[in-house]
Amino acid sequence: MFNPSEPVFYRHPAYLPSDGTRHTVIDPATLATVGIIADTTLTELETVLDAAAKAQRDWKRLDAKTRATVLHRIANRIEATDMRHCAELMSREMGKPYPEAIGEVANCAGAFRYFAEMARDEAGKVAGTTQAGSFQHARYEALGTSVHIMPFNFPILLMCWTVAASLASGNACIIKPAPATTLSTLEFMQVFEALPEGLIACLPGGVELGSALIASPKTHAVAFTGSVAAGKAVAIAAAAQMKPAVIEAGGSDPMIITAHAPLEVAAAGTVTAAFHMSGQVCTSAERFFVVDAVHDAFIEKFVAETKRLRVGNGLTRAEIGPLVSEAARAKVIRLVEDAKAKGATVAIGGKVPESEPVGWFYEPTILTNCTPDMAILREECFGPVAAVMRVKDFDEAIERANDSEFGLGASVFTTSLEEAMEAADRLEAGMVWVNNPLIDNDALPFGGWKKSGLGRELSKLGLDAFRRSKMVIIDHKPVVQSWWYPYPDDWFYEDGGRKHV
Repeated sequence: MFNPSEPVFYRHPAYLPSDGTRHTVIDPATLATVGIIADTTLTELETVLDAAAKAQRDWKRLDAKTRATVLHRIANRIEATDMRHCAELMSREMGKPYPEAIGEVANCAGAFRYFAEMARDEAGKVAGTTQAGSFQHARYEALGTSVHIMPFNFPILLMCWTVAASLASGNACIIKPAPATTLSTLEFMQVFEALPEGLIACLPGGVELGSALIASPKTHAVAFTGSVAAGKAVAIAAAAQMKPAVIEAGGSDPMIITAHAPLEVAAAGTVTAAFHMSGQVCTSAERFFVVDAVHDAFIEKFVAETKRLRVGNGLTRAEIGPLVSEAARAKVIRLVEDAKAKGATVAIGGKVPESEPVGWFYEPTILTNCTPDMAILREECFGPVAAVMRVKDFDEAIERANDSEFGLGASVFTTSLEEAMEAADRLEAGMVWVNNPLIDNDALPFGGWKKSGLGRELSKLGLDAFRRSKMVIIDHKPVVQSWWYPYPDDWFYEDGGRKHV
């Protein structure tokens, strides 16, 4: 049984006391103590890596059906477990409203079921042969031990996306949770009871631990979700070791409201796209480009919908919880104040709520009259702020949306099929949503363009990230091939040379 007040790390199947430096976990809504975590020591890390390597040698040899059965048992355990305590811990650690926390853990089982069967269904390729009497094919094999460096915003769901794919591929998994959501991640680890001893671990720690995991010769792949700056550092470190890495970095997603947008639906959808989890979602809509013909009517409805949102502790009836930290709120305040100083208008919000003097709260905010020189249209805000820019038409909206170093996702509201198809073609992003922002699908790739990431999670591409191909050519009957040494004399240049055929 996991106790948040006792600093531990997890090496399957046990929670083990940690000797590392201790840190107090603070509730961002109340500033009360939630628990204590400890940095995993390098000695503890080595014992975990050795156990993982031993377990993985047997795990990779299992047939795909047996591995799939184990992954389905994990999914069954997730669905059968009362996750309310895990969700409560998540809410208390990082401020996420309870409905979103319980919704996150409830959505984890599907990834294990999907990758369990995907790994069985597609394990290689048989090619047309280049010569008779030869069986020529490619097959996929495990990499070894994968490292999963997780963010605070979706600490368990995003972990399951990559861990499920890696386990299905035959790997061992080492999880480094975000310091802000270590407790809920440790609590969740109990669902992996069906796995062999040592095959999975959860190690609390910060940058030093992450660097050690990537640098270790005992790890073989990296999955990372976090900021662009951290993502670059992880990618460089992994490249130095020639390790494959899936990098899901930040974004500043655009939302386009066209002249043909269904304004009632668009207003409701944009409130969720902008303010879900206080805007601390990598695919949150942050930059809004609203066509002039509907701008004023849309803003009126957008403001009205925003007024319905309740701000408060994630364990109360509130849609808008606190930011994860004081630093996170300070960044939001800086970006809003910069926009105001450069001419933006606060349509609603724009300040710390008077009702919540304790904690890192910020009101859901809509800024209008935004211009490209404002930092909020260039940086990732990661807070409950929608920066709105009026544009002439659909073409300008597309141009403005693409004018960014980010390219994670992009959203559009329209009833025009032509605009929907044009947006899908022209938006420079790894994901495009029309009339339904933020949703995902286990069978479709999740990831960004430009500085928003490398590689993909979910889908077959997400599975391929954790396995390597091997070309195999088997001749049915051993025979001497005509092109083997020694060459016939008339092939040599001085005898006229073999002609290219």
